[in-house]
Amino acid sequence: MTSETLEARLRKIGEERYHDKHPFHDRLHGGHCSPDEVRAWVINRWAYQAAIPMKDAGFISRCTDPDMRRAWRSRIEDHDGGIDEGGGIRRWLKLAEAVGLDADYVASGQGVLPATRFAVEAYVRYVQTMPLLQAVASSLTELFAPKIHERRIEGLLEHYAFANTESLSYFKNRLDQAPRDVTFGLQWVLDHADTAEKEDMACAALIFKTEVLWAQLDAIWSAYVEPGRIPPGAWQPGEGLR
Repeated sequence: MTSETLEARLRKIGEERYHDKHPFHDRLHGGHCSPDEVRAWVINRWAYQAAIPMKDAGFISRCTDPDMRRAWRSRIEDHDGGIDEGGGIRRWLKLAEAVGLDADYVASGQGVLPATRFAVEAYVRYVQTMPLLQAVASSLTELFAPKIHERRIEGLLEHYAFANTESLSYFKNRLDQAPRDVTFGLQWVLDHADTAEKEDMACAALIFKTEVLWAQLDAIWSAYVEPGRIPPGAWQPGEGLR
């Protein structure tokens, strides 16, 4: 398989499996979510956002190549920011405040759905334990992220009063960060998936990551779009508000 053919295979996985196809995103971007459905999404997605720099720190700790560590380090800086400013995590908490949630409540991780927690923990464990090829390939959902961020910004601005430049700054920044990150990651996978077995490993890793993202939305849909199915310990509407 040539690099071009492998890349096409990876992109086809995104076309078929990326979570932009999930009905919750149609509901969110189309302005059909209730305020509590939006809050549930913000709370649960926080669990994923908060885990990203820990996932990447674990990955870097396994890299013996300093060039690889240098290239990957920006991902942690993008999400954690500096000591006092910036970073995707702080931007996500601005979104939480904009939808009426208390930032400290969201940052505590309280109320996260069990299925969300399990999916996020599985992803962190995967990146920290699987061969580097699969760990890098699992990040390639970033190939498809700019499209969903563009749609999200447009839809939220059109349909929700909380949406403005500040509250949506996380997504705006990712429009530049995700393509930069995935340029390196994709080329690394194409260079190192040099056997049929490794090509299959890379594709399986990307499928796994799409399933992690899909499972989180399934959990939100089951608990908050279909009333009466919120599991014990998960966020209840009215909790954690500003």
